[in-house]
Amino acid sequence: MASNSKKQDKKSEKSLAAEEIVNGFQTLRAEQRALSGKLSEFELDLNEHKMVIETLKNVNEDRKCFRLVGGVLTERKVKDVLPVLISNQEKLKEMIEIINEQIGKKGQEINEYREKHNIRFKGLENPKQEEQPLSSTESRGNVLVS
Repeated sequence: MASNSKKQDKKSEKSLAAEEIVNGFQTLRAEQRALSGKLSEFELDLNEHKMVIETLKNVNEDRKCFRLVGGVLTERKVKDVLPVLISNQEKLKEMIEIINEQIGKKGQEINEYREKHNIRFKGLENPKQEEQPLSSTESRGNVLVS
């Protein structure tokens, strides 16, 4: 009976380790998705800035315009608002570049994690590999994520 409980302990340790690997992988993917969401948000803001800047370039500098700042609508002149918008547009471009780099690094990190823990996706394996049965020693440490 003692040997039977040792086998069960080893199985539970392996399943716990597999769960931790899967959780780590899912965390990395969630971080990448969050970065992608931020990237989309900044790209939308950049497009809005471009549209407003193009519109204000064709308007008299002394004309009144309104700007929403932190939920408060403020009245300014075009000549005061346009430089700030252009500055913000440049900062947004820089942020987009930084986030693109971070997404690339996160993708590399995910790929390294997949290779390190031999993570495979259901449906993406080579069909020839699926036909070959795996021996019990070959299947240890592999994690299948669907």
